[in-house]
Amino acid sequence: MVSRRFGLACLATLTLHVWATSASARDTLVIGSKNFTENRLLAEIMAQLLETRTGLEVERRTNLAGTLLAHSALESGEIDIYPEYTGTGWSVVLGRQAAISDPLRTYLVVAEEYEKRFGIRWLQPFGFSNSYGVAILDSTADRLGIERISDLQAHQSELTVAWSHEFLNREDGYPGLKAAYDLELADVRGMEHGLAYEAIRSGTVDLTDAYTTDGKLLRFPVRVLEDDRDFFPPYDCAPVVRVEALEQHPELAEALAELAFRLPADQMQRLNFQVEEEGRSFDAVATAFLRQEGLLERSTHDGQQDRAPTRGAGFLSFFWHRMPETLERVVEHLILTGAATMLAILAAVPLGVLLSRRRRLVAPFLGASGVIQTIPSLALLAFMIPIPWLGLGARSAIAALFLYAILPILRNTYAGIREVDPETVEAAVGMGLTDAQVLRLVELPLAARTIMAGIRTATVISIGVATLAAFIGAGGLGEPIVTGLQLNDTRLILSGAIPAAALALLADWLMGRIEEVVTPAA
Repeated sequence: MVSRRFGLACLATLTLHVWATSASARDTLVIGSKNFTENRLLAEIMAQLLETRTGLEVERRTNLAGTLLAHSALESGEIDIYPEYTGTGWSVVLGRQAAISDPLRTYLVVAEEYEKRFGIRWLQPFGFSNSYGVAILDSTADRLGIERISDLQAHQSELTVAWSHEFLNREDGYPGLKAAYDLELADVRGMEHGLAYEAIRSGTVDLTDAYTTDGKLLRFPVRVLEDDRDFFPPYDCAPVVRVEALEQHPELAEALAELAFRLPADQMQRLNFQVEEEGRSFDAVATAFLRQEGLLERSTHDGQQDRAPTRGAGFLSFFWHRMPETLERVVEHLILTGAATMLAILAAVPLGVLLSRRRRLVAPFLGASGVIQTIPSLALLAFMIPIPWLGLGARSAIAALFLYAILPILRNTYAGIREVDPETVEAAVGMGLTDAQVLRLVELPLAARTIMAGIRTATVISIGVATLAAFIGAGGLGEPIVTGLQLNDTRLILSGAIPAAALALLADWLMGRIEEVVTPAA
């Protein structure tokens, strides 16, 4: 009884924390970004400028997994602003397949359609276009005589290709490129964009997609091939903002107008380079840029230093400097996994008991739980977002983790109770115990070891899957892992992966000790 009350109290505390956090977020301005360096950096620049100019509290929801997730979050009001590209709006969001090369016409058409269809306004562009391109190692290009994308046709069977996952599937990416240039590349795979340059340099792959303002282009010996058939549309970058947010805070447009045309392509590339190759933090690079432009007069970011040493520093020094942020991420991770596992226990254990009494329900319930386990983790997280009262962030992550945790607890509860010796149950009934007493005094204690094995499995699974919650703005230890993948920074990846692995081991150990307590002596 005490343990049950303790569990319910913990669940209530975690739930109240999540809902209180979500409620307070409604009174703030939420800036989002997609999961690549430039988009995150622009989001940070906008966030700091708005904090300085408007005095609004700004919440950051970075690393959203792709264009459609970011757009859906903006349309639904989960975020208020994020940086977008006209070519992406044209082909991915609006679904236009007609080729277009005029930057002004692209911007005007996209801006008009967004406001009419989605209630989203395009503000003035930042001043640069970041187009897609096809990158190849200089030495490979020289050896094969490749200068233009059309030159690839003569070498299709010789080239190994790694496209970023989004480029691999979007119409202004590989599917459209393949049709426009009549390409049938033999060896094509998907890869995290931040890792592709290292793969090219090491000779693992020959081709990848590049952003023309990638900071890595300044360091790696690669070239961007000429788009000789003008396939890629213009990709002028600008803030996209919900009209409702602009109506509530008219000062937003005036503040963000100060960034209009302040970022030519070469400067944007240098800023990306500072993050990707010099190892500086997003917020420090954003602060330095705003100061340089005379836009940062008063801010909590004034005087801010990078919170981690440069890339040359060792891992232990790096990890020590990141300790405060790592502890924040650990707490977020514990809240996500703790709430999800507790909810799963409260749902799956009673349901497992019910199945042991109603065996005709076993196949449909265990079958449905098994199907959920087959859904890719990131897809399940994305499915949660459109559901009312969930949306972007912690609530969707908890809901998805809850669903993943159901099967092992449900299956083990059912199996544990069914494995109790029938003669023991009959003896208890013969002594006059009611069904509820038999369950509480005989079946559950004898099945405790099996049930706890399911809970241990569910807990460890939740800790692992929760690292993907960073892709929907839920935080946790996935944040440094995702950022490390973007920047190809092994130290950053390890600063999230090691604590996550340690949490899983600690949780399994603690569950083992609880199992010893609740399991009756033989």
